[in-house]
Amino acid sequence: MITVTMAAHMLHSYVSSIFHGVFSTKQRRQLIPAPAQTRLWNYLAGIARNHDIQALAVGGTENHVHTLLAIPPDTALADAVRTLKANSSRLMRETSRSFAWQEGYGALSVSPSQLDRVKRYIANQAAHHARHSYEEGFLGMLEAANIRVEPNRALG
Repeated sequence: MITVTMAAHMLHSYVSSIFHGVFSTKQRRQLIPAPAQTRLWNYLAGIARNHDIQALAVGGTENHVHTLLAIPPDTALADAVRTLKANSSRLMRETSRSFAWQEGYGALSVSPSQLDRVKRYIANQAAHHARHSYEEGFLGMLEAANIRVEPNRALG
């Protein structure tokens, strides 16, 4: 169940802002080793919670993260992603001085009827990427959302 959050100045506003977000390590390098993944996923969920964002799912692989976030109506998506990336970078740099996130991100709105499907997709990233590269998966997501990517443009 998603909790509806309303800012005091928006008592009569009802908003569902649920996003499937994806962001990768710089140059999609393998900077998130398997033993560190659970800690990072939990840390990202904690950062979200501390900023009144509901992390409905967090997962990924060695080179990227998927999030399913319910964002409060008074929080911009770009601010939410920036907060997650900035704070998690600090954690990851404790063990890898070269850790960095790639600039940018992908985020697609999610209908409440599709939450379970997206949660399963995020939970099964290792199996998915055994068959498909990050680029294939990311481009597939964008294509499904009718987002056109210009040739030779860097992928989040």
